[in-house]
Parts: sequence; structure tokens; C-alpha cells
Amino acid sequence: MDLDNRYPAISDLRRKARRRIPHFMWEYLDSATGTEQGMHRNRTGLDNVLLAPRVLHGKVTHDLTTTFLGRRYARPFGIAPVGMSGAMWPGAEAMLARLAVRQQIPFCLSTMATRAPEDLSEDIGSQGWFQLYPPGEPEILNDMLARIRNCGFHTLVLTVDVPSQSRRERQTRGGLTHPPTITPRTLAHIAACPAWAMGTLRHGMPKMPFIGKYSTHKGPLPSTAHIGYLLRVPPDWDYLKRLRDLWDGPFIVKGILNPDDAKRCQTEGVDAVWISNHAARQFEAGPAAIDCVAPIREVTGPDYPLIYCSGIESGLDILRALALGADFVMLGKAFHYGLATLGEKGGDHVVHILTEDMLCNMGQMAIARPTEARKNLI
Repeated sequence: MDLDNRYPAISDLRRKARRRIPHFMWEYLDSATGTEQGMHRNRTGLDNVLLAPRVLHGKVTHDLTTTFLGRRYARPFGIAPVGMSGAMWPGAEAMLARLAVRQQIPFCLSTMATRAPEDLSEDIGSQGWFQLYPPGEPEILNDMLARIRNCGFHTLVLTVDVPSQSRRERQTRGGLTHPPTITPRTLAHIAACPAWAMGTLRHGMPKMPFIGKYSTHKGPLPSTAHIGYLLRVPPDWDYLKRLRDLWDGPFIVKGILNPDDAKRCQTEGVDAVWISNHAARQFEAGPAAIDCVAPIREVTGPDYPLIYCSGIESGLDILRALALGADFVMLGKAFHYGLATLGEKGGDHVVHILTEDMLCNMGQMAIARPTEARKNLI
């Protein structure tokens, strides 16, 4: 049966993926912090963005290609970093790197990935971004940057919205530890997901090899902690400036919600800011991330590059973010739902769903390019 008939929306992939990913890993992937009101605000905020349709406009030829930070991409969206990605679905990082090359969209590898940059250097082509959690030791930072650069990752993303651990109560209840440990409870979860189990046997128990090189810690850590917390520091503006000087390619700061912070990043030479509330996984009391796009666009001006993520579930959501002033959108969970449901071809199906949904809604609005949705904003 055609995949569009079985899985016409990201929500259909999510329902299937939930049955194929062990519960303790699903709760890591799909949860927020606290009572998850922040996650619900993200959804409500996106739903509140209304766009006007247009009629009697004749045929419109659509073009989704996008130039962002000097590179041309086939779509105005890409693959966001997800920690422990290969624990959600075995081999996920390599699958997503290859997907990025096939679809000509960026893939951002997490510091907390289960594959190191060296493992993906032959898969990533020219689509590699790298998301950095900042280490405190200068020699570790220098070594990390050299490894990232030497493996072909051209764009560096500094995440700044994780200055401390969050509680992530639902994740904790799920029973995850770092690294994952086998207990009777987790064994029962794994037994219920044989495809995941067989894939993990082939790929090995998920670890964090990139940062593992720099840690001497032995044994498991609590659900909401991992060895990255033993190495990294909450960055300040001086750290940002040093990192900007050390990195010789495009430099993005991720986790910005405050217009003043965005403006200062612009002043400090940051090439783009990434508007995100970490999918409400860090701080429950914050605003919906989508509500921060327009105020940040106002202070940074019309030409400064802005990325958006948090809560995106459809092509229409992408258009909503672009209508408010974003230039590019990133998604993480959706691609993992696709991999868990359909294997490697699931990533391509996610791109297909998002693309077709964008085109259908662009047709309703009579716009040729996605960013033209700004003129349809109600």
C-alpha cells in the first residue's frame, strides 16, 4: 500500500513509532519537563498563527529552494540535533546523514549523539552542522573543534539554553539511565520491540563516543544527567566571543527567546540565532517559542538569519514559523518517528509529508516561495 495512504501525517508515524521504540527510550524522545505545559503552549502557539488564503490567482509555480548562510538547500527545513539519536532507533545518525545528502537539507549532529563525527565523515557530504554543548576546559574545546572541522562539519551551533539540568519527570519515570542499563524492567520494554532490539545488537549498546574521549567517569548516571554534564559549563558572553574567534565557519547560537539576547548575538558577530525553547524540555514556565519569533525579527532587522524549532509537526507549521519572520526551520522528533516506523526510508517519507503539506498550503495562499507566507499573516 502507498505510504501516503498508511502514513499521511507526522502524527501517523508517531503512533507507529511509539509501538516500536522501547518505552524507556520513547519517554526520552517524546517528553518535556514538569507537567509538560510548555510543550502544550508550543502547540497552541503554532495553532494560533493564522494565514489568509487567496483565490482567483491562476496557476502559481512553487519553489522551495532556500539559500541560508551562503548555502543552497532544497527545502527551508532541516534535521535538528537530538541527543542519543541512535538510541531512539539504531543507526539513526548515519541514516539521517545520508538522508540529508539525498534530500539536500542540513543535518545537525548532537554532541550527545551515539556516533562521533569521525563515524559520519563519509556520509555527511556537504550537509553537516554540529551542535556543541560547551566544554569548560580550553584544551578539550580546541580538540573538539579540530575534530568537528576535520570531519567536514562546516557550521557550528552553540546551544545556550541548558545551563543546568531539568527535572524531566516523565523521562525519569520511564527508567532511562546514561548509559542505558539492562534491568528486568528495561528488558521487558526491549522484548516488546524486537526490531529495535535486533538493530541494537547489530550497532551495539548506545554510547556517547564524541564526549566519551574526554571523560573518565564509570558507571550509570541519573536519567536527566549524562557524561556531558561532567564536562560542560554554562557559557557566558566571553565564552561566546572566544568560540566565535576560534571557529572559522558559520556560527549559530541555539536557544534564544529574548530579543535583547538575539540583538547582542547579532552585535557579537554570531551569523544566525536559533529561536528555540528546547521543545519545552528545560523550562516549563517559558513562553511558546513561536511567540518569540516576531519580536526577535523586529529587533534584528529584516535581513538577519533566524532559525526556528520547537513543536513543528507539519509543513503548515513550517510556513507559520516563516510567516512570523524565521528564515529556516529545524525538526528533530519527526525524523525519528519516521526511522522507527519505516527504517531508513522513513526519513524520506517525513521530507515528503512536509514538502507536500507546504505545497498544498502554499497553493491555498497563492505564494510561490515559502517566505512569502509573511504577506498572508493575519
